[in-house]
This record gives sequence, structure tokens and C-alpha cells, in this order.
Amino acid sequence: VPPKPAAPKREAAGSAFSGAGPVRQEGEKPLATPSVRLRARDGGVDLRRVRGTGPAGRITHDDLDLYFQQETGAAPALSGYATDTSVNEIKVIGLRRKIAERMAEAKRHIPHITIVEEVDVTQLEELRNGLNNEKKEGRPRLTLLPFIIRAIVKAVKEQPGLNAHFDDEADIIRQFGGVHVGIATQTPNGLIVPVVRHAESMSVFAAASELSRVTDAARNGTAKREELTGSTITITSLGPLGAIATTPIINRPEVAIVGINKMAVRPMWDGVQFVPRKMMNLSCSFDHRVIDGWDAAVFVQKLKSLLEAPAMIFVEG
Repeated sequence: VPPKPAAPKREAAGSAFSGAGPVRQEGEKPLATPSVRLRARDGGVDLRRVRGTGPAGRITHDDLDLYFQQETGAAPALSGYATDTSVNEIKVIGLRRKIAERMAEAKRHIPHITIVEEVDVTQLEELRNGLNNEKKEGRPRLTLLPFIIRAIVKAVKEQPGLNAHFDDEADIIRQFGGVHVGIATQTPNGLIVPVVRHAESMSVFAAASELSRVTDAARNGTAKREELTGSTITITSLGPLGAIATTPIINRPEVAIVGINKMAVRPMWDGVQFVPRKMMNLSCSFDHRVIDGWDAAVFVQKLKSLLEAPAMIFVEG
């Protein structure tokens, strides 16, 4: 009896690669999802050479993996980008360590309450630009901060409990007559808070000059110890990099901090139509152990009213 002809060899299950050439007829388009096609393109693979095991011969990611393994011995990462497994350890020392300790201490001890309020600074910007355009000799160029300093001075005059320190070890609140405004300043070495001392005695222009002097000294490392201590309330601002809202951390042992967020032109309804207005949010945090929510809200609304009607900043009394 003649031997039976040998059965044709079946391809191993899961085989996705034929080294003999295309696995499809010429002109036949391989079936694959967009993500598979993108991955194949990034890997320089002709999908006509990949055998699909999905429905109707669709090529899957597993098929592509198997193709790469048989072709090169390894499947490339899905992203097509090189991986980076390096680790850089940076010792937290010096000023960076002190900043870390103070921030952690403030959050650990102080129950913060933060109020965010929207402020229309259109008139304030017109006033500021008008004063800058006068270009009188000896006058410093004005930013928003000197106006905010003056607004804080007037606001804490009505609420002296906000211009204060809370000694939580002795259970004593110390309210100060002088308004010493700390200015959170980013320097090459980290965050430093130089102080505009006795802001209550300064005009907007004097505040601008002193503000520029102490922040420059902080940045170039020439600030004296007394210029970096003794603030009674702090302003923090990221300028144009700022967000819509922030939750600033209080500079302990102070009881309040005023956060300035970025300004943006937005359409606002004036009762008749939408008009472009320059809007900016204040984010103010308070020590809820000694500042009630009502008092915090009154303070924020006072700042808002002064900044929206900036002529009131110059009115004495």
C-alpha cells in the first residue's frame, strides 16, 4: 500500500511573520486600527508583512509585538520614545531646607481659610498707566503692588486684628500699629520675604521705591537681616505667571496673606451689554484660629472696593 501523502504543515499558532515575503496578495490592504498603523509607521514596518490574527485577519498589537520579536528579538516601546531611568538626588540644605521647614510648620499649625474674590481693576490700570506716562523726574515706575500695599494699609486700619502675629505657644495676639508688608520674592536661592517697613507712612510712589529696593536686595543677596524679618502681613504674587486662583500659605506667625493672581481682559455685563474689563482675582488666606470668616470676608471686600475705585486709596481718613 503506497504511503499516504504527508499532510501540509500548519503554521505555528500565533505566527505573525513570514520571512518569505508578503502574507497578502498584491494590492490587498491590511486591516488594522489607527493606533496599530501609527505604531507600525513609527517602527518602519510594512503591515503587509505582518500576519493578522484578529477578526477577518485584522492586525493587532500582539501581532505587531510578535513580528518585532521574530524580526529583532524585542518589541519596542509603544511610545516610540527612549526611556530615561536616571535618578538625580538633590540634598535639601541651607535656604531650601529652611523654606521647607517653615512651609510645613505653617501648614501643620495654622488652620487656613482662603477667600477668593474677583476684582475689576480697569480703573486702577488706567490710573497706573496715566501716572507712569507723566514720567516725572525721580518718580519710580508703578506696578500694581504699591497700590495694593496702600489698600492693605487702609483696610487694616479698620481691622487691626489682621495686622498681627499670633503666638500660639503663649496664646497671645500681638496687633501692630505699624504696617510692615512682607513681599514674597523668588530669588535664585529660593523664596525670600523682604519687608516694606512702615508702609502706613508711605505714598504710592514711596512704596514703589522701597518695594524695588528691598526686592532687588533680596534677589542679589545684599539684603540685611532687618530687611528680611518683622513683617506683619504678606503679599504674594506670581505676576503674569499667576493662576486664576491660588491658596497661599500664611507666613507664620502672621495671621493673613494676600495673594495676587494674574490679570485678564474678560467680557463683563454692565447691565446693558458686555464690555471688556480687566479682571483679577485676590486669594487671601487667614488663620482661622484668630480670624473669623466674617472678618476675613469684610477685609477682602474692603480691598476690592478700594482697588475698584482707586481714587479712594489716596483719600486720607
